[in-house]
Amino acid sequence: MTISTPLTLRLSAAAAAAFVLAGCSMGGMFGGGNTTQTQTLQNATPTPAAVALAQSNALPAIATECPQIRIRPGSEAMFFYGGGKTGDSRSLQYQGIIDESTRNCVVSNGLITVNMGVTGRILLGPQGSQSSVNAPIRFAVERNGQAIFSEKYTVPVAITAPARQADFVKVIDNVAIPYLGGEEIIIWVGFDTRS
Repeated sequence: MTISTPLTLRLSAAAAAAFVLAGCSMGGMFGGGNTTQTQTLQNATPTPAAVALAQSNALPAIATECPQIRIRPGSEAMFFYGGGKTGDSRSLQYQGIIDESTRNCVVSNGLITVNMGVTGRILLGPQGSQSSVNAPIRFAVERNGQAIFSEKYTVPVAITAPARQADFVKVIDNVAIPYLGGEEIIIWVGFDTRS
């Protein structure tokens, strides 16, 4: 035997009222409502011009397979030594390290448009006293082993004493890559210390 409290009765009555009201408002959604209008929509066929207009106004699709971004082997760090003492850790003035790389893509009209970025750090060495260092960062894109984009950027990095390191970020927007489907596309990033 269950005993109903006034609160239980009120909640049951509210739930029943909500169910009845919901049923009244769903007629058009589940087949009720204006039959002539429903038949008109069911029999509608878009014209070729309407399809073309809809396609031209469609939002670009996010690429299902955005090209990988990789740090080029050997370019994940850079070192600057004083007095020509390359490799002598006691003479190191500063070093740069790439921490992370990322990208995102949009596909539209036979192009993959890529935004790509990298984060890293400059750290002063035992002989380092710089307040500013230029980090030379290169982004490149290869399609089937052939370079189709390559650009070097100088990223100024300010180091404020007493800190001995500083972070940097570089982002490149809207690099357009022709895309037919099936190509092997790789995005490369790294330090490029060549003059």
